[in-house]
Amino acid sequence: MIARVLVVDDDPGVRYTLREILESEGLAVDEAADGVEALARLEARPAELVISDLRMPRLDGLGLLRALAGRAPAPRVVLITAQGSERDAVAAMKAGAFDYFKKPFETDELLAVVRRAVEAVRLRDENERLAGEVALSRTMVFASEPMRRLAQLVARVAPRDVTVLITGESGTGKERVAEALVRASPRAERPFVRFNCAALSPELAEAELFGHARGAFTGAVRARPGLFGEADGGSILLDEVGELAAPAQAKLLRVLQDGEVRPVGEERPRTVDVRVLAATHRNLEELVKGGRFREDLLYRLDVVRLHVPPLRDRPEDVTVLARHFLDRFAERFGLPSLRVPDALLDALRAHRWPGNVRELENVLESLVALSPPDGLDLSLLPFGRGAAAPAAEPAAIGLRARVEAYERGLVVEALRGARGNRSEAARRLAISRVTLHDKLRKYGLGGEDDGAAG
Repeated sequence: MIARVLVVDDDPGVRYTLREILESEGLAVDEAADGVEALARLEARPAELVISDLRMPRLDGLGLLRALAGRAPAPRVVLITAQGSERDAVAAMKAGAFDYFKKPFETDELLAVVRRAVEAVRLRDENERLAGEVALSRTMVFASEPMRRLAQLVARVAPRDVTVLITGESGTGKERVAEALVRASPRAERPFVRFNCAALSPELAEAELFGHARGAFTGAVRARPGLFGEADGGSILLDEVGELAAPAQAKLLRVLQDGEVRPVGEERPRTVDVRVLAATHRNLEELVKGGRFREDLLYRLDVVRLHVPPLRDRPEDVTVLARHFLDRFAERFGLPSLRVPDALLDALRAHRWPGNVRELENVLESLVALSPPDGLDLSLLPFGRGAAAPAAEPAAIGLRARVEAYERGLVVEALRGARGNRSEAARRLAISRVTLHDKLRKYGLGGEDDGAAG
């Protein structure tokens, strides 16, 4: 990738000279006559490096440097100083400038500074990419370039305490992206609360989010702080935020503007410190046009937007996701490691996956649960049945055996989730502890009480 440089100087002759030198080095070059024009240019076409004169009309080099400091990612800034203005150059370095050189400048001196700045940008981007892949790989499985780019943005945004809007079709993994953002943020050890805005009626959703006073409505037998109160100091994910009703939208806007929530039935607001992450599969701009979503709220939510691409646009991920899910379900159902036939991968890659990763996961869970122990029965796929002959006749294993394999997997998963605590595992399965012990003996999972906490 060719690095882009923006040259900012009110002297056209200096701009011409710098362009000639930089283009001979293989760099792409844009120009601006002052800091104001430079900001407009960067808005239209970002650059990795800005070379700016220190003294210019309207907005000088130091002002431009400060304006760029809050950008993500901020370009490296190299300043040009006149003879005798070293004090200004030192002030600029303290303000975050990468380096400076003096007028009149030598070409070799200029190029040495530029090469170091370009290399610094390359190293920063590489570090961000690797950090992002590590952060996102803790919650998602991927190998495609679109997801690698998303991972880099996650690494870049996670440490910055800004509101993030996560968009993408249903089933793409928006909640997993939110988890990665929280895990890589300074609030990682603080509360992380999730709320599905479509799960409750408008009245209950408002009380659930912002809290309520005792007696505020029928059934409010005690006061509750609400999810924003529970998340104070941490983060909250508002899933399907496009479904939020108008009254709750107004209250959410106040939280984002002033950091205040007003519980239902109370007159005084309360201050909270919560980082808001929002996710939606809806087009919020269209909802705004239709009068179903506040435009000012959209602006407050859309500080940083991360888009999760659909699975059909990243076919490289189908293979790694399939192997991941097959290994997971084989373990859950107590099966040996499964051989993954090429015909299965071909059928999966050929499918369009309108339900995205969630659909892939459900298809493979059903396939493993219903297939015979000696191989995957591809005729059980809900699509592409002619892709290959089945590994065994579907009738080779009875319904009872298939159901028992599925049940065994649920028991194993419940025990793992409860960290061996049998009482907790029984609660998760909604059965008695005695029934759980019977199933442990039945499936050879250690039916006798082995001293696990319960």
